[in-house]
Amino acid sequence: MAKKYTPDELNGLSRQELIFLAISMQDQLEQLNANMERLIEQISIANQQRFGRHSERLDVIDGQLDLFNEAEALSEGAGNVPEPSIDEALPQHPKRKKKTGTRDADLSGLPEESIIHSVPEEKLIEHFGEGCYRKLPDESYKRLRYTPASWTVELHTVEVYVGTDGLRQDEFLRGDRPKDLLRNSIVTPSLEAAILNGKYVNSIPLYRMEQEFQRNGVYISRQNMANWTILCAERYLKPVYDRLKEEFFRYHVTQADETPVEVINDGRSAGSTSYMWVHRSGEYYKDRPVVLYEYQKTRHHKHPEEFYKGFKGILVTDGLAQYHLLEDHLEGLTNANCWAHARRDFSDAIKAIKDPELAKRSTAYQALVRIAAIYKLDESLKELTPRQRLKERQKHVKPLVEEYFAWVKDVLDSQLPKGATASGLHYSINQEKYLRVFLNDGEIPIDNSASERAIRTFCIGKKNWVIIDSVKGAEASAIIYSISETAKLNSLSTYNYFNHLLTELPKLIDREGNVSNAKALESLLPWAEELPDICRKPRR
Repeated sequence: MAKKYTPDELNGLSRQELIFLAISMQDQLEQLNANMERLIEQISIANQQRFGRHSERLDVIDGQLDLFNEAEALSEGAGNVPEPSIDEALPQHPKRKKKTGTRDADLSGLPEESIIHSVPEEKLIEHFGEGCYRKLPDESYKRLRYTPASWTVELHTVEVYVGTDGLRQDEFLRGDRPKDLLRNSIVTPSLEAAILNGKYVNSIPLYRMEQEFQRNGVYISRQNMANWTILCAERYLKPVYDRLKEEFFRYHVTQADETPVEVINDGRSAGSTSYMWVHRSGEYYKDRPVVLYEYQKTRHHKHPEEFYKGFKGILVTDGLAQYHLLEDHLEGLTNANCWAHARRDFSDAIKAIKDPELAKRSTAYQALVRIAAIYKLDESLKELTPRQRLKERQKHVKPLVEEYFAWVKDVLDSQLPKGATASGLHYSINQEKYLRVFLNDGEIPIDNSASERAIRTFCIGKKNWVIIDSVKGAEASAIIYSISETAKLNSLSTYNYFNHLLTELPKLIDREGNVSNAKALESLLPWAEELPDICRKPRR
């Protein structure tokens, strides 16, 4: 703690001592001001992340700088928005060649109930007089009715016969009994599919499903649901996961991300952090896209290193050092970095500045403008072939990237940026090698946003159920999330796809997880043409 001087002590100091004291106080004051500015920026960024919009796009940030209120802006003219018609509210089936006059064919997949509003003959005679009227074509309109989840008890009766005479005397013959999903369990494919869809697609915790079931007069404990889920994942869905993993490694470009999760019973002390890793096929691959989740206890580089062993291609990630080590340890793997992360600190710095005009004059804003130009040009190339995209990147995008890094180096040489702006500039310089990789390959996306989208459902669910009880539960979750997210990317209805899988897989897979018919398993993959139409997500 600095010494406090009394007025008499100050009067007794020499001129040199007073000068030294003043300089020392100036240094302390400058440091305090710098710390205060840093804290104010951190608080502003924290408030923005908690209460504000999370977009890093420059057009969205510009909208924030203009102080538009989103709710008020959207509410203007809302009274003039028309109610959707039945055709607009209901999704259509995959496009087919339509015949003239078959507009209602789009609704043919839904059950329809005809309700006639007739006019009694007595009322007609009373109103018009007998014989003084004729019937015109009916007026028809449609309304959409919703029925909450319904429950049906399946009472299976197996006929049993016994031989009373002849060569088969005293032998028994039973009717063909369908194979149970789980032996001696009341669970059916449709019920388990609803549980999987509720938790892993809609992020509803099991205890809430338990409560909802009870409100409908059905009492199934969350423990039962958890057991069913783990057993079905281990026994039936794991072979599908393994087959998806084989498909995953045929791609030249993959993407990865990770997020923390707490697993209670993992053999470590309470509060220890585990990680759910996500791997997906490159964003530009629209045919047979794959998402794979993987649970690991730590964030150590050995986990992705083991996962990508033997992989030859490009891995797109954020700037985490663990990913960069893969390039050194795995021959044939090249790490590419994410430009969305390169702009993140600049975006935070802008959002922390309260004065819009001051924000637009800042170094962070200038950085965002340059990165936005790179993004805008690269996004215009999305519909091109990889060869065409590479050619355009080399010709038009590369000069912008060169100019950006030259500008960053010039700023660092001529200025002393602070806070998030300094972090953003240093991030760009430190990751320059990896940020340039996309310029040399037309199959590489400019950022890792696709894998962040793939892990978002898990992050939303994590906020609802907070923790996972066991390692088995975490591994089962990884399998199920992999299948549900892959199903989404392949435009499938997740509930109907789970229901179909759990109906067909028990016919192919024994209790040890062995597949009896590999060809039949192929027909169950998310892109298989043999999938029933009900599994395919309706499209407009």
